[in-house]
Parts: sequence; structure tokens; C-alpha cells
Amino acid sequence: MSNTTEQAIKDLKTRGGQIGHVSLERRVQLCRECLTGVLDSAEEWIELAASAKQCPGLPSVLAEDLLSGPIVVARQLQLTIQTLNAIAQGKRLRTTRHLRKLSSQQIAVSVFPANGVFDRLAFMGLNGWVYMQPGIEENEIHGPRINFAREGKLSGISAVLGAGNVSSIPATDSLNRIMFEGRQVVLKMNPVNDYLEPVFAKAFRSLIHEGRRKIITGGAVVGQMLVTHPDIHDIHVTGSAQTHDAIVWGMDQTDRQRRKLANIPLTQKQITSELGNVSPWIIVPGQYSLRQLNSQAQHVAASITNNASFNCLATKVLVTWKKWNQREKFLDLVKQHLKRTPERPAYYPGALERFQRFAAMNLPSTDSRCLPWTLLIEQSIEERPELFTEESFVCVCTETSLDSDSPDEFARYATDFVNDRVNGSLCASITFPPTFASEYPGVRERCLFELRYGSVCINQWSGLAYALTTLPWGAYPGASLANVDSGIGNVHNTYLLDAYQKAVLEGPLISFPKPVWFPSHRNALRVARALLESYVSPTAMRIPRLLAYALTG
Repeated sequence: MSNTTEQAIKDLKTRGGQIGHVSLERRVQLCRECLTGVLDSAEEWIELAASAKQCPGLPSVLAEDLLSGPIVVARQLQLTIQTLNAIAQGKRLRTTRHLRKLSSQQIAVSVFPANGVFDRLAFMGLNGWVYMQPGIEENEIHGPRINFAREGKLSGISAVLGAGNVSSIPATDSLNRIMFEGRQVVLKMNPVNDYLEPVFAKAFRSLIHEGRRKIITGGAVVGQMLVTHPDIHDIHVTGSAQTHDAIVWGMDQTDRQRRKLANIPLTQKQITSELGNVSPWIIVPGQYSLRQLNSQAQHVAASITNNASFNCLATKVLVTWKKWNQREKFLDLVKQHLKRTPERPAYYPGALERFQRFAAMNLPSTDSRCLPWTLLIEQSIEERPELFTEESFVCVCTETSLDSDSPDEFARYATDFVNDRVNGSLCASITFPPTFASEYPGVRERCLFELRYGSVCINQWSGLAYALTTLPWGAYPGASLANVDSGIGNVHNTYLLDAYQKAVLEGPLISFPKPVWFPSHRNALRVARALLESYVSPTAMRIPRLLAYALTG
């Protein structure tokens, strides 16, 4: 056992015995102190990240890392404060005041826009709902979660294995455990981004001082030591299904298969996870205006290029209708936006090898380490199954066209196709033409009901569903340790919903103002900085500055 790991667990166990219970008021204060820490650390945070991604000082990358790092964390902290205060004051959470019944008789809970954080200004026209599982009644939407959060009793130490690609993931995963679940956390940073350990130590020093979190670094050996330690109560991992299975079933392939068949996992600890996904985007055919078509092409291109495509929610499969008369125009627009986006160094380990395999393209190794944004047109799952069943985790996106007799039949066929033949259940996007719902009554709703993904985004990229934090983030329910799919459990979920089925986020075909995560946004860094300040201190005086910057994209 690493001395650092052993000492971290020992310190937390000792401190937990001394504390025993953390009040709602104290947790609110800790969130406020963390907000200050995040704001104070944000510039160092994003400068280190941009340098590690071989883009030091590049404004577009600084903005990207600010949006996907400190801003996501600050937003979650502010919304956590709202929830904890509501519980302390005996008020109903916002969600229980905004419910509707779906045609399936499931309850849908409104979770976006949130109050008090300028969502209606920053994300105009977007709405987010959570579909509860069939049979869940209004008085059951929170299950035991609110009572558990209210009690604040420390109930064990969680091991959180952080992701190496997006810096907010390990931070927000830990905050869920600490603020709502009564856990202390040992966070093991991923070797890819463990350069952020001193920044996290600074930003979250209140939690560390309070005995709620310890941060360690190291590779697979340290991770294995951590998750097998007898004083670790439960485990959360963000990464690949292979990492998950190594923890649960062992490193040796033969022994792993034997254990799976016999249902003899290596550990009896509760394990939650957020794993890979071959993220699909269905383009439902219809007559789009050129502006609508171009806007959706920009959304798709941004979803491919963000973070150099090292995202589990990067679009990997575009699904179109073979007979759609605007198909070629749309694909041409996507390619144009990809071409206009500067290439980025492929900073994540193994990227070149994965690119050559999935793009079927041999590239010489260059000093720039840049890989071309690649859209493979008209690919067949029978001829290239790996493009649909394995997450490439590199800047390759596949387009496949499906044959059917009509747009409504295509929508149903495409839904079945991504459910049954494309790997993963974390997130999916679907674009609907403006008149589809009126032309084909009920088909749109049926597609949304039947998509088996934890997040379904309409006309929007799934990265937004991750970043908003009021929507639960995790795979579609039903996975098991032996067949883990895209993971088990959820994070974010700042309204503490229990037994939900999926989150659905809808936006307009043409987003206004221009989304700050578009690589073509001319003022992204200034908007991002203003947005961070508004989350740390959401006062009305922030509105003019935020609006002025947002409208100059």
C-alpha cells in the first residue's frame, strides 16, 4: 500500500470519527468557501490545462477549459447551495413544483432552466426535463435522497477514480458524494491530468481541512490499492469499461470471464461508474432552412472538435436518411465547419494509434501531433463494425445513412438502430425538422420515450446536458456489473431525483446568442470569465456584462 494512500485513508477515518455529522448549514458554508477557492484558482487551473494540451495561452482552449472545468464546478456548487438551503428551510425543491404527465403516464420533472443563475439569459430557449421511471408517483420522485442529505451523517469513505480528459469530472463526482451522500472522499487523480492536484488542493482546501476529502496521485497500481483497501466503503470510476472490469472481475482475461459467468466479483463494495459511449446524433429528415441546417451543422462540428474530441460524449456516429434531399448539403456544411476549426495536438495517450485504426488512415508522426478532424461518409456497420461498437476516443466521426420509405419510418428505424446496434447508453442527440411533430403526430414523442440513453438532447449537443448539473448525468438504467454498458448510477442531479429513467434537454434549431462553446465564437474567453463570476456571485449587477459579452460572438 502506498504510504500516501494509506495515510489519506487513515486521516479521513480518524477525522470522520471526530466529526460524525455535518449540518446543512455547515455544508452550505463549505460550498461557499469552495466557490471562492474555485474563482481564486481558475486562471491557474486553465493555464495549466492549456499547457498540458500543448496549447499554452491559446484563448479558445483557455475558454474551453474554463467552460468545462471551473464553470461546471462553480455551477454545481451554487445549485447545491440552493438545494441544501431549501432542505434546511423545509421548502419543497423547485422540481416538485414543475411536473407534468407524459402520454406514457410517466412523470416528467422540470429541471432546467434553474432559478437564480441567469439560465434564461445564458441559455435562451433551452428546457430540460427528467423522465421518471414508470410507476413512480409524485411523492416518490426524490426517494430517500432528501432525507439522507438532510441527516448529514458521515457514512464511510468513497474512492473516486478521476477522469483524465475533463477537469470538472473528478471535482463534481467528489462533491456529489460529500454534499449529498454523507461520504468522505479519497480522490485519485488520473495520470493524464494529475498536474491539477495542487490546484484542486487550493480550490478545495476547506474540504481537505474539514476532513471531507483527500487527493492522491498515481497509476493503476495506486488505484488498485485504493479500491481494495478495507476502509473504502464504495467506489466511483469514470473511464472505460475495461478499467471497470479490471476492478470488478480482475486483470486476467481468462479469470475475468470465469468470474463473470459464475458471478463472483472481486469486491462486494458498491460501484458506480460513468463509462464509454459511441455517442450518436440522429438527423431526422425534413425541409430545413439554410440557417437551420447550418446551425445544426455547427452544433455537430463543435461536438466533434471540443477538447480535441477526447470526450465520451463527442459525436461518433451521425445517422441520416439515405433519401433525404438535404443530406449532401448538411454533410458538406459539417465538413466546412470542421475545416474552419484549427487542428489541435492529440494530447491523450494512444491517440495516433487509435486514429490510424478507426480512420483507416496512416499518418506520419509530426512534431505538432495534430490529427485531422475526420468525418467518414456512408459507412456500413456490416463492413466497419468497430466504428459503431467501440468508442474510438479520437477525432473520427462516422456517418451512416439508413434506408426507409418515409421520414417517420426513418425516425423509428434510427431509434432502434442506435439502441440496438450502437454501443453505449450514456447520451444521444437527435435533430427534428420544424414541422415534423405536426406532420407525424406522436412519432417525435415515441422516439424520445424509446431512446435508451441516460441523456437525450434535441437539437443540442449532449455536452450541455453534462455541464448544466441539474440534469442527472449517467447511463440509462438497467446495467449490471457483468454487463456494465455505459455505467451504473448517476452524478450531478442537484435536485436529488431518484429512480429516474432519462434526462431530456431541448433547444431551438438556431441557438441565440451563438453558443459560447462553438469554436467560432469570437469572445468566448470573456464570456466564460463573466459566466464564472456570475455563478460565484449571482447578483443582478452581473447581467449587463454577461449579456454584452454573449452578444458579441
